[in-house]
Amino acid sequence: MTGDSSRVRTAPRVGSRNGRDAARSAAEDRGRVELARGRRQLFDGPVGDARETLLLAATLLAADAPETAEAAHLSAADAAWASGDVVACLTTLDGTDTAGPADGRTAAKVFADEGGASAVGEGGASRVAEGGASTTDEGGVPAAPRDADHRPPSGVMRGPEASPPPPVARGTDSPPPSGAAHLTLPPAGGGQPERSAPGPGPGWWGRDPFFRDYRDGMRALLARRPEQAAGPLRRVLDRARREDRPERLLRAAAAALLLGDVHAARTAGARALAAARTTESAAFEARALEYLAYGELRAGRHAQARAHAEEGVRAALLAGHRNTAASHHAMLALAASIEGDTAAVAGYASAALATARRHGLAQAATLAEWATARADLARGRPLDAADRLGPLVGPGPRRGHFAVWMLAVPCFVEAAVLAGQPEDARGVVADLARWAAFGADPHAPAQHARCRALLAADDREADDLYLRALALHDESGGDFERARTELLYGRWLRRRRRLREARSRLGAALVGFDRCGAGAWADQTRGELRANGAVSGKEPIAGLSGLTPQQLRIARHVAEGATNREVAQRLAVSTRTVDYHLRNVFAALGVRSRMELARMVDQEQR
Repeated sequence: MTGDSSRVRTAPRVGSRNGRDAARSAAEDRGRVELARGRRQLFDGPVGDARETLLLAATLLAADAPETAEAAHLSAADAAWASGDVVACLTTLDGTDTAGPADGRTAAKVFADEGGASAVGEGGASRVAEGGASTTDEGGVPAAPRDADHRPPSGVMRGPEASPPPPVARGTDSPPPSGAAHLTLPPAGGGQPERSAPGPGPGWWGRDPFFRDYRDGMRALLARRPEQAAGPLRRVLDRARREDRPERLLRAAAAALLLGDVHAARTAGARALAAARTTESAAFEARALEYLAYGELRAGRHAQARAHAEEGVRAALLAGHRNTAASHHAMLALAASIEGDTAAVAGYASAALATARRHGLAQAATLAEWATARADLARGRPLDAADRLGPLVGPGPRRGHFAVWMLAVPCFVEAAVLAGQPEDARGVVADLARWAAFGADPHAPAQHARCRALLAADDREADDLYLRALALHDESGGDFERARTELLYGRWLRRRRRLREARSRLGAALVGFDRCGAGAWADQTRGELRANGAVSGKEPIAGLSGLTPQQLRIARHVAEGATNREVAQRLAVSTRTVDYHLRNVFAALGVRSRMELARMVDQEQR
């Protein structure tokens, strides 16, 4: 045996070429496993855990699969956005979780240096911008920027969601997650000289031009440099015109909403939906419907938004994406809050919050709470609405998601004033002024003028501000918001015994609320008209012609002898919805029983 010259086979040394290849292969394999796990968590698990898993995947993949590492990094940023952690989102977009940027100064550091870090509440919910000296027009309402070539990004963003990961990731085509939607980012503030946004992170982070532009636009917004976000985000839209991949079209829809271009967002969302249905991907279908639903909400088309969100819930649950379903439920709650259907709002909000609280979805939770408060306001419960909205819009650890809370400010101001607590609302009106000056949300200037009118101590000032708000509504459009201003102005006029003017404003409000199906708000308006001494066109004297189309369908079915359950089955709605509309039918027609309703329907049909 001493002469045996055979060699023992051993593993290659790590320093050798074969050893390095083996180590790389092991790291890449593990990175792909972590990427798949992180994406599953992103759409059906705690998003905080998803971010850590995705960052680990990016680190493991950086050397051998840089494009896939980019996908992991962008998905990690999506998870931070969904959780409401703005600093984590910035450091992830910078790439400083694994290595420092070229100039040694991250966007998160810029944010902290300028006071942003102090605004971050516990749990990651934060306020992006504090400053923002704005110019104002002659009416005292902040004037929006007019530079057509340098249009500021919108405060409404919808961050797309990622698809269920394939066994091996395909380059950087990682879709965005459902937590990053319908966002409002206040403008850069303080009137300080603008500095360039921080330089990009590691060299591997941003090789794909499409995702580099998307990343740079997001980083500029979060670092409070909106003027530097417009260029990259518009390039995302330009590149998307030649795309047919749903994941990139979803990113384009997000960019369009950030830029305030609702039409482009709906177009990109519709193309993503068509692509998803072509490939029979329920996951992408659910997220495309999410963008479409939010686009319709922002455009004031609440019935269409509800239809998209109902489809979206079904697709999300089919894909096993409970986080996406939570976002759809939150939007359904918002749509129902327009109608004033308290039971429906409570059901949708509860469904959204059940997942949002368990998985750390700060954005979906904020939207659901806002919807509940708006339903309280619609039903004439301003104190309840103010109590719920106060923590969401005020400073502190309970503030809502950093990109959503501004949307709820007009509701809070109205609730606080109607509840007899106007002082609670004065601070947030300054925030709303800065947001209105941003110029990206067409409704914000009118809402700001309305809020100032509600808080005005001088009657002449209040009168001017209400008229200014209505003029701004004429420019921005939207039946619901204009009708709310008309109602508040009409109520204010009635209390000052300017009854003829009040009747005109309240009548216009009633038409607007009926047009957009805002039943509870219309009921409030009828009450004001009765108090004003006028008979509303929707009072019993108008008969069946005073009912909305849905109310009329329900009234006719009930008159034929159908039970509420049978009506619900025929119209494919819930029994609660039938109950709610039937109560409104009885009130509008002045009848007290189904028999009286049947008699009135029979007489009108003759």
